[in-house]
Amino acid sequence: MHHDSLRDELRSLTTESTDSRLDDIDLVSTLEAAQRMNAGDRSVPAALDPCLPAIALAADAIAAAFARGGRLIYVGAGTPGRLGVLDASECPPTFGTDPSQVVGVIAGGQIALTTAIEGAEDDEDAAVRDLDALGLTGDDVVVGISASGRTPYVIAAILEARRRSALSVSVACNPDSAAGREADIAIDVVVGPEFIAGSTRLKAGTAQKLVCNMLTTLAMVRSNKTYGNRMVDVRATNAKLVARAFSLVQDVTGAASADVEAALDASDGEVKTAIAMILTGDSAMSVRDRLAAAGGSLRAVIS
Repeated sequence: MHHDSLRDELRSLTTESTDSRLDDIDLVSTLEAAQRMNAGDRSVPAALDPCLPAIALAADAIAAAFARGGRLIYVGAGTPGRLGVLDASECPPTFGTDPSQVVGVIAGGQIALTTAIEGAEDDEDAAVRDLDALGLTGDDVVVGISASGRTPYVIAAILEARRRSALSVSVACNPDSAAGREADIAIDVVVGPEFIAGSTRLKAGTAQKLVCNMLTTLAMVRSNKTYGNRMVDVRATNAKLVARAFSLVQDVTGAASADVEAALDASDGEVKTAIAMILTGDSAMSVRDRLAAAGGSLRAVIS
């Protein structure tokens, strides 16, 4: 009976539905198939429009969590899990954050990043164990990502977040999703049937990537990790980033090359510190103290 009810449930989901206009994609030229796929993909950003208020609310909540020393914890199985891990891994090099501030948890653990782990998405107990291992507290925000919005691992994580008084956010791709009903903030991005029916790494995956991009980027902007649209907390860990750091400092300050070099040397390559040193004439130590007192806001220190 369980299988019958699951079949009926899946059949009712937008993400599992079939677009009959695509029934002949194996009969048309590869170029035409690509054109049709691209036409479908164009609908994804538009599908985010009605979700923007919820996304903004979630981004503000994540910024508030960061301010109190809390974390953003992404939770997902399969593709959504991988997208959460991807987004988390890109925050330290982009915004100079500690790797523990944004964390990606995937059902089945690290091996699931490259291998499909049978049954991992159905393991509700594992979700509780995984969040327990992270020491989840009420200061954190849990973002559960699931294309169907019914993944047991993700719903269990959202319920565990609620039990521990952590704010919970659901990102799903069906209207009025089961995960969204359990979460404090529901982001249901309805992208419609996939190019290959049920292959939710496609439009649904694109939608989830866009939402993750927004959540961390906007939360970091709110957390003073940028100056305008410049990533002034970037860590110069390779030749490209060293060059970018130099350009950023010169772009914002208009200082001569030698002065930019000197400020970056004196600030151990910290872009934000170097900019503030040049514009205020203060030492690296003094500037760092003032930045810390201003919650990292470069605008507050140089105004």
